[in-house]
Amino acid sequence: MSPRQITVLGECVADAFTEPARARNELALRVLPGGGPANTAVALARLGTPARFLARLSGDVFGRLFRAHLAASGVDLSRAVEAAEPSTLAVAELDAHGQATFSFHAQATADWQWTSAELAAVDLTDTACVHTGSLALVKEPGAGVVEDFLAAAAPRATISIDPNVRPLLVRPEVYRARLARWCGLADVLRLSEDDLELLLPGTPPEQACDTWHAAGARLVVITRGADGALASLDGERVQVPAVATPVVDTVGAGDSFTAGLLHHLGTRGLLGGRLTDLRLGDVEAACLFATQVAALTCSVAGPNPPWHDQMAPFPTDKAVVRHLDSTH
Repeated sequence: MSPRQITVLGECVADAFTEPARARNELALRVLPGGGPANTAVALARLGTPARFLARLSGDVFGRLFRAHLAASGVDLSRAVEAAEPSTLAVAELDAHGQATFSFHAQATADWQWTSAELAAVDLTDTACVHTGSLALVKEPGAGVVEDFLAAAAPRATISIDPNVRPLLVRPEVYRARLARWCGLADVLRLSEDDLELLLPGTPPEQACDTWHAAGARLVVITRGADGALASLDGERVQVPAVATPVVDTVGAGDSFTAGLLHHLGTRGLLGGRLTDLRLGDVEAACLFATQVAALTCSVAGPNPPWHDQMAPFPTDKAVVRHLDSTH
């Protein structure tokens, strides 16, 4: 089945990675297009899902880089806003394990200036799922506008949210204050172990899933790095192992996982409503696929998700069902 369109809303950020400089008093940076929502849109398009990106893209040098990158990956930019404000810049420092720590330069930049008029004319007739998250849902003045857009989209599309907590830019309590509202809007909530610790410090993942189910989210997926992912569908849970891979860096891995999850569900016709036909076996199969996408992203530098033809052959649904029968 050919997947229906997924509309992704959010920021596109210039990720600047430090590199060896030619002189002691210089700092060399290599700039790549990034930002959680943009990474997810790129990964979806490369996997073969029609992906439309709702973004406010600056006309500066970074904005032009974003447009070229997104278009080259097959992302639909027909509803992207040409913004007068500058682009957001994130400077990434990588540790010995390829884990990135970001510092942001995001004051009055293009990504957060959404107005109701800019989103009012967006046609969602062909959209099976709306995905958003990260800073677009917490940075004012646009955060409230984005929430209103999700509420308007919910009757006709599956809603997917990735909080992607950035404590250096927005305090965790701001996310916490909005999280119950997001769960009331979301059918899918995907977050990392780091996000969990910032949102509900000290809370076991299973208890957190139940809290977010009670608030309205049907499917909660917590990615756990080398430990794989925990998925919970209305309280039924499955643990999926990670795919072993040489790690260059982890930038964009969570975004690629989300794209893999949504792509797999979409190709099986499971997006487009409240996930009423979704079963735990479907969730496990989608998460297994998503871990492959994330692993390939970790094996290369920067947020560079794989194309469809780079994906290894994936087990059929029947093979997954037999696996479930034998292990659960």
